[in-house]
Amino acid sequence: MTSASGPPGRDSTPSAAVPLTKEPGPPERDVSGPDPTSGRRDAGHRSHRPWSARRIPAALVASVILVAAVAALIDVIAVRAGRPAAAWRRHLAAELATRSVDDVWMLTGAAVAAAVGVWLIVLALTPGLRRWLPQRSPAECPRLRASLDRDGAAGLLRDAALRVPGVGAARVRVRRHRIRARAEVRFRDPRQVKDDLTAVLDEERDRLALARPARIVVRVRRRTD
Repeated sequence: MTSASGPPGRDSTPSAAVPLTKEPGPPERDVSGPDPTSGRRDAGHRSHRPWSARRIPAALVASVILVAAVAALIDVIAVRAGRPAAAWRRHLAAELATRSVDDVWMLTGAAVAAAVGVWLIVLALTPGLRRWLPQRSPAECPRLRASLDRDGAAGLLRDAALRVPGVGAARVRVRRHRIRARAEVRFRDPRQVKDDLTAVLDEERDRLALARPARIVVRVRRRTD
């Protein structure tokens, strides 16, 4: 099940796409109950970041293998039919037979192959989709998985920061383990504004029901113009 709607009640904020995936399980049951985004840190189950399908790397690797296999197969069929081997295959066989292991081209090819192999291993062992923040699954439906877009979360937090009295402008950046907020103070004591802003952002972050709530870092400065 996939949905592209963001958290309700934020008409003035950017839309946050929230993909939902439900694993196979028992027949449907009534899941009405407490809202998983109610802000309680101990509510629901912690979920992991969704894994990327890696469609582009998989398509690139498959295309290279397919082209090489088709070219080799066509040349083998031609040789079996009595025709001479293709020039590229004769040249490749001659180069591999005559070049030494410490040749610069051999070392370069080995380095490129090793780099591609490491890249593929990293892609296979990491989930990807770093722009998505996993949310807690509701206690009534632990198989439900939801993620929140970082830009959407930053927009919600920025709007919450602008509602703090004294804040004239704010900028929020959301990362996996840290939320950085910078605000300009037009009036009031900057220290009081910082305390209020920290409390408001902490409450808004809890409403997002993130599986791993990030630490909030707030910096304020008085507007001089």
